[in-house]
Amino acid sequence: MNGILCINKPQEYTSFDVVARIRGMSKTKRVGHSGTLDPMATGVLPIFLGTATKACNLLPDDSKCYEAAFALGKETDTLDCWGTIKKVREAHVRIEEIQAILPRFTGEIEQIPPMYSAVRINGQRLYDIARQGKEVERPPRKVRITQLECTAFNEKDQTGVLAVSCSKGTYIRSIISDIGTALGCGAVMTGLVRVKACGFTLNECITLSEAQELTEKGELESKLQPVDHLFYHLPRICLNEVQAVKFKNGVRLDLRRVNHKPVDTMHRVYGPDKTFLGLASLDHSDDSLRIEKMFIEK
Repeated sequence: MNGILCINKPQEYTSFDVVARIRGMSKTKRVGHSGTLDPMATGVLPIFLGTATKACNLLPDDSKCYEAAFALGKETDTLDCWGTIKKVREAHVRIEEIQAILPRFTGEIEQIPPMYSAVRINGQRLYDIARQGKEVERPPRKVRITQLECTAFNEKDQTGVLAVSCSKGTYIRSIISDIGTALGCGAVMTGLVRVKACGFTLNECITLSEAQELTEKGELESKLQPVDHLFYHLPRICLNEVQAVKFKNGVRLDLRRVNHKPVDTMHRVYGPDKTFLGLASLDHSDDSLRIEKMFIEK
């Protein structure tokens, strides 16, 4: 199978657990995903199968959108409600106070990765170090927060929901913890749903149970999204039969003989039967079409 299967990841599953399940269902060896979701999180997890795995490091849209539930007045070692409680405080925060500090965490900001994360320091995963009861210095990372909005807040319970749009690699529980620190009462993440990733939304996802049912009916492939779905924003080049054969064999094509006026950007390349062949860009040194990535089996 070749394509992208959008899964609504269930809670308590790791992203690798989902990959393993889909690998078994699809009988496909090459299976990957576009971005890790913590076990407590649910939501959009695009799974790449077969030749589509070649797109994982070329994703034009690596932004993510989340709905994150939080509770004020608590701090844990994992920064979420699944961790060991370190501190409990009384919180009497009003929604206006939350809204007032959110701009501090919007735009390009620096985050320190949580100790309970998969980041490697000196060859060791941080969560392995944390489980030994140790804490090490972590260099901050730059991330971009394009939207941060408090969409719901219960002043009585001191709980609420944030809508977050951010760049790849952003830790939502770190944002919540930092907001709690700024408010002087602490905060933990109590739930996380990824509602959008790689341009795919929850409406396009199926559950693992649905994937299993489709597998048993022999219909799982019907839910695959074509890999060129990711690159629809790029201009398209259609080759004739002779050019398509050359392209598949890795031959650079003379731009003057391509029935298209390429622009100075990456292009989607298709054969005469409208099969997506790959991505190519212009090489002005010899006026040729340079192959960037092939998405067909040779």
